[in-house]
Amino acid sequence: MASILDEYEDSQSSRHPAQRHTRLSGCNIGITHSGFVNVRLEEEKPIFNKQRIDFSPPEKINHFAICNNQLCMSLGKDIILRIDLGKPDQPNQIELGRKDDSRVHKLFLDPTGSHLVICLSTNECLYLNRNTQKVRGLSRWKSHLIESIGWNKLLGTEANTGPILVGTSQGLIFEAEISTSEGSLFSTNPDQYFRQVHALEEDGQPAPVCCLEVERGMESKYFIIATTRKRLFQFVGKVPEGSEQQGFSSIFSQNQDLLPSFQEFPVNMGYSEIAFYTSKLRSSPKAFAWMMGNGVLYGQMDYVRPDSLFSNVQVWEYTSDIDFSFNKPISIVLTQFHFLLLMPDRVKAVCTLNGQVVYEDVFPEKYGPLKKMVKDPIGGLVWIYTEKAVFRYHIQRESRDVWQMYMSMNKFDLAKEYCRDRPECMDIVLAMEAEHCFQNKRYLESAKCYALTQNYFEEIALKFIEAKQEEALKEFLMKKLSNLKPSEKTQTTLLVTWLAELYLNRLGLLEFDYSKNALFQETREEFRHFLSSAKHKECLFNNRNTIYDLLASHGNVEDMVYFAVIMQDYERVISHHCQHDDFGAALEVLSKHCDEKLFYKFSPVLMQHIPKKVVDAWIQMGNRLDAKKLIPALVNYSQIGSTQQINETIRYMEFCVYELTVKEEAIHNYLLSLYAKYKPDSLLWYLEQAGTHSSDIHYDLKYALRLCAEHGHRQACVLVYKIMELYEEAVDLALQVDVDLAKSCADLPEDDEELRKKLWLKIARHVVQEEKDVKKAMNCLSSCNLLKIEDILPFFPDFVTIDHFKEAICSSLEEYNKHIEELKQEMEEATESAKRIREDIQEMRNKYGVVESQEKCASCDFPLLNRPFYLFLCGHMFHYDCLFQEVSPHLSTYKQAKLEELQKKLAAASQPTKARHRLKEDEAGNLGKGQLSREQIKADIDDIVAGECVYCGELMIKSIDKPFIDPQKYEEEKSSWL
Repeated sequence: MASILDEYEDSQSSRHPAQRHTRLSGCNIGITHSGFVNVRLEEEKPIFNKQRIDFSPPEKINHFAICNNQLCMSLGKDIILRIDLGKPDQPNQIELGRKDDSRVHKLFLDPTGSHLVICLSTNECLYLNRNTQKVRGLSRWKSHLIESIGWNKLLGTEANTGPILVGTSQGLIFEAEISTSEGSLFSTNPDQYFRQVHALEEDGQPAPVCCLEVERGMESKYFIIATTRKRLFQFVGKVPEGSEQQGFSSIFSQNQDLLPSFQEFPVNMGYSEIAFYTSKLRSSPKAFAWMMGNGVLYGQMDYVRPDSLFSNVQVWEYTSDIDFSFNKPISIVLTQFHFLLLMPDRVKAVCTLNGQVVYEDVFPEKYGPLKKMVKDPIGGLVWIYTEKAVFRYHIQRESRDVWQMYMSMNKFDLAKEYCRDRPECMDIVLAMEAEHCFQNKRYLESAKCYALTQNYFEEIALKFIEAKQEEALKEFLMKKLSNLKPSEKTQTTLLVTWLAELYLNRLGLLEFDYSKNALFQETREEFRHFLSSAKHKECLFNNRNTIYDLLASHGNVEDMVYFAVIMQDYERVISHHCQHDDFGAALEVLSKHCDEKLFYKFSPVLMQHIPKKVVDAWIQMGNRLDAKKLIPALVNYSQIGSTQQINETIRYMEFCVYELTVKEEAIHNYLLSLYAKYKPDSLLWYLEQAGTHSSDIHYDLKYALRLCAEHGHRQACVLVYKIMELYEEAVDLALQVDVDLAKSCADLPEDDEELRKKLWLKIARHVVQEEKDVKKAMNCLSSCNLLKIEDILPFFPDFVTIDHFKEAICSSLEEYNKHIEELKQEMEEATESAKRIREDIQEMRNKYGVVESQEKCASCDFPLLNRPFYLFLCGHMFHYDCLFQEVSPHLSTYKQAKLEELQKKLAAASQPTKARHRLKEDEAGNLGKGQLSREQIKADIDDIVAGECVYCGELMIKSIDKPFIDPQKYEEEKSSWL
């Protein structure tokens, strides 16, 4: 008993031929050419897999119930066996303790697996809770033979069933509730109440309530389904929100005035059974199957329909081998696509799609007749028992062959839905759907389906060509093209070219048919969309010459231009516009796509016809254009062109120079030539703002000088001479224009007084000799402080009297006298400064410092007077050795080597006094010489070590960026802190 779930498979009973033959292969479908080869390397596992439980009951099994992995069975007369399938090794056996002849009539287990109702043949009912070992009587249920219970799936818990419905053998429907609480002192029964709510009849007589089912829909709407032997009843009603605990009596009361909705069938086999299929846990059933007299009533559950809960109802009649006299169906179980009928010696699985028996399993006679078939609504397993054995069915991949059935029914969408993960089956369905559409002259749909199959491309294409369905052929090619991989370049090229030809043929037929102008425009838009497809852009680009040839052969100029734009072949587009004298359109293409190379190529042609628009486009391009590469076009048409072209050329050059700040010498030279030739007023302004130093300007000075000289712009030449620092030439030329201009040039060589004086003498000579203006000559003396009266006197003629120079001579003498006084004052100040410096030097020689006895070293903080020390002017005091340690790390390599050398010399000089008896006479003589220079050595050491305070001097400033801890010793120091 403890090994009830230790499973083993019986010897595999041979499969029923029906299951084997219902699987269709590709050859049965009639598809001759498919790209898939469907090879099954091993036999597929069956959908319905039976296993016998290794369990030998101590007594006969009378009844069986299972739900939520809780298994309950009635053994013998008064034994109830309970097993939690999660703990199969802990069975629980309970004795009813009945001494009368009563037997268990039926077992009812709620969806939670917690509440077990035991109905006895003596019209008594017992209750057993999952968490107790005590069987309790349901006193209010007495005197009724219970045939069915409708559990409350919404409110039922492990402790309370909530309101439930109970059907009896007399057609009565009661509402009841069972609770595990002990109740009050005077009421210990688990049944809370038990009241009648309705009664069912057949032909005016009470009929047993075979099945009861309670479901809740939307908006607090409840559905109650009840069956008798040949009638199916529906009760629908609303229960106010929050009042579900009050029960279902209100639903039945809503139907008292009207006969309840029911279906009746003529054949009565003494009982009926209804089964439901639920796709997800804790959801409402999706379908039902009612096993009644003349067959199985199957349909879908529709909770929205106002008139009936059932939809798509159909009756599958029993097969001819079922005879009610000896092998009536016993039980029914509904799965997603099948219902299982339990016969006395076998199980039949019938497909709900076509009513065919797809599986039949015959049980050996040694186990006895089959008694009942039960499905666990939570676990989904199907259980069958006889008096001696228990069997279990695993149902797996039930939908794997459903696609074939839907396909045979021409329900291709559903067929594709159920073979999504099986490409070989999907291919068969698509091929069948395509052929079906083709036969029904739905050519476009057929083309779409054919494009998704692996059938031979050539056969399908010829099929549409023979049928003269060019539109369908185009659709097929488009769909096929969209499904190609990027690596399939050859196939893509073939399809793209073919489609282009089809589109062009279509456009050629529609172009001159004015009644189909709308269709023509639509086709053209579709064709252009095809040409601009990003997915096929690479293919179209690689084969653009072929497409151009096709377009040209059809004379389709507009689409050729459009295609050239798509391919970014703007050169072809612009050439086309220029050939047709449509220069505005050509410039529009240039401006839109901003290709610099095309600007350089086509600007000469465009500049000849639309100069203003071209220059506007150039300006809009800004820095993206290299103005130097546009000069050939500008030079060509500025020489032979109109005034407008010249003005536009100057406008663009000015934009380059002043807006873009172009520094190319060619640009500036060209603008300079244009100014010199056509705009002399702007020439001088340009030269002035271009800069006054040769490093600032961007034009060729020699070229500018020659250009200005050729066109007689002398003032501009003077400006160029000034920039070239040819001041003599500038002054000479300026004197021909204006004396003031010459004066401005004479002051330019500020660092060369001799040259300045020479230039001013030239000006003075010009004024005296050429203009013969004595007053103006005197003004030259006042303008330049380098000229004296004696410098310009030789230029005056002999007849000039001294009266003209009296003021100038007096002014010159006064300046000489003033200069002498300044030199005298400077000499006195220098003498006084030298005297003060000598006094400061004498004072420094006599300066001293006082060191107290308690003073400490600034480095080691020990008393200072214990060892030799240094005292600095800043007040810091150091021991000799402490100062040496502080200074040494900061010294350069050269000074460190020098210091080591001096220390060795000092040690050698000190050696004779310490070990004179060990040295030879000649060595002693040498050391004696060293002793004479010992003071000098110490002085040199002091110069290096004590030249400045280590805390206040330059060494401290240089060490500011050095870390406190040596990087090489950082890790060692870091570890010492941890």
